[in-house]
Amino acid sequence: MSTPQERLAELFSPPRLGDLAARLVALLEEHFQAVQARETPVLNWALPAENVARAAAWLDAPGPPTAERFEALVREMLSRGHNLHHPRYIGHQVPASSPLAALFDFVGSATNQVMAIYEMGPWASGVERALVERLGARFGLPAGTFSGLVTHGGSLANLTALLTARNVALPGAWEAGVARPGRPPVLLVQADAHYGVARAAGILGLGTQQIVRVPLDARRRMDPAALDQLLTNFRTLGQPVVAVSACACATPTGAFDPLPEIADLCEKHRVWLHVDAAHGGGAVFSPRYRHLVAGLERADSFICDAHKLLFVPALCAFVFYRRAEDRFEAFRQEAPYLFDPTAPGEVAPYDSGLVTLECTKRAAAYGLWGLWSLFGPQIFADLVETTFDLARRFWERLRTTEDFVPLHEPECNIVCFRYVPARLRGAPPQEIGRFNQQIRRRLMESGRYYIVQTTLDGAAALRTTIMNPLTTDADLAELLEAIREVGRQI
Repeated sequence: MSTPQERLAELFSPPRLGDLAARLVALLEEHFQAVQARETPVLNWALPAENVARAAAWLDAPGPPTAERFEALVREMLSRGHNLHHPRYIGHQVPASSPLAALFDFVGSATNQVMAIYEMGPWASGVERALVERLGARFGLPAGTFSGLVTHGGSLANLTALLTARNVALPGAWEAGVARPGRPPVLLVQADAHYGVARAAGILGLGTQQIVRVPLDARRRMDPAALDQLLTNFRTLGQPVVAVSACACATPTGAFDPLPEIADLCEKHRVWLHVDAAHGGGAVFSPRYRHLVAGLERADSFICDAHKLLFVPALCAFVFYRRAEDRFEAFRQEAPYLFDPTAPGEVAPYDSGLVTLECTKRAAAYGLWGLWSLFGPQIFADLVETTFDLARRFWERLRTTEDFVPLHEPECNIVCFRYVPARLRGAPPQEIGRFNQQIRRRLMESGRYYIVQTTLDGAAALRTTIMNPLTTDADLAELLEAIREVGRQI
């Protein structure tokens, strides 16, 4: 029987790492070849109880830690996971991320590069700052005037930015709370805003009942005239407005709000403007689509997820502040066991724990830094334009059919539609919606395609997000045939 020292030596053995890593890469190469060739299901569907039981079975019978067992564990993972790299994955706003980016993330994970203070993660801190500067410049922020950070996901990024807005709009709120005499403060949001914004309002102590949804125009964008009226009304009432939260783009249909007009109004009313550009921010790399985020540089804060349109593994979300000094408004705390008063003055601004909710934070930007350094920024333009163009062609295909109804003209890579066969024409919208939901469920469980659903105008609809640049027009044409086939079965 081995001793604890022998077992620990095996756990940290460089030769063992090299052997298993080589086997892992071979298995992943085999996996991606099969997935990209459409030889596997898109989703390996199983009920939760089955997956829990299967995972528990491995836990209940561990070892021996042989290379063969390692391969068996990896094969189990790959055979039961969601194959986002399958060209027929066209569901949520989660990309077929570049496997090459994951290699850089692996370096950070294997060596456990973390951040909170500069001395714990000097290279990770340098990488993050370099990317903040380069990406901020892409958005049109003047060098030396803005600041930014990376955090774990769009919801946390929105929360961080809105916390900053709350502390600026309600002085003393960090120390004394948000309760104050008079009318309670409100948060004005795009009516289709992601649920993470409402969640932030609850966490920040504003309360979800103090969210005011700004009406939308015919293209499901925030209506500037309605916003102006609301801001005027709240000023007349003397009711504080913490921020206006716009979208670039909104989750349901991918609508981009008219940011220049909204920025004008926020300046007029002296209100903080925040923009959730988690999905659409990546359009800034494309000469043909960057107009969609024009005006983003005028926001007081905005976010952009690299794990969406920049195609790196989750999670890697950027928060930007137009004024560099605002980054210190979110958190007003001291931690003498972390922040060293003897550190050189040029080091302190790189202590990420001062500006993020996380204390220990993984080196989340390695994948993006690696891709950008390998391929240059043009690769991100290629990814954006390939997926946006394909969505446009899909919408045009839908328009030529008699039994599919496109529900909006796409601005990005999101397309919503309904299947309405002849027998359902004239049926109530809710009945058509339920029919489409049934089709979606059967299609997903079959593993043939992965699409999702949403609700538009009170009825369910099918929703696709083209997040794989290897998806083809033929895949989308066959999707329509698959929907028709499942519809006939129902």
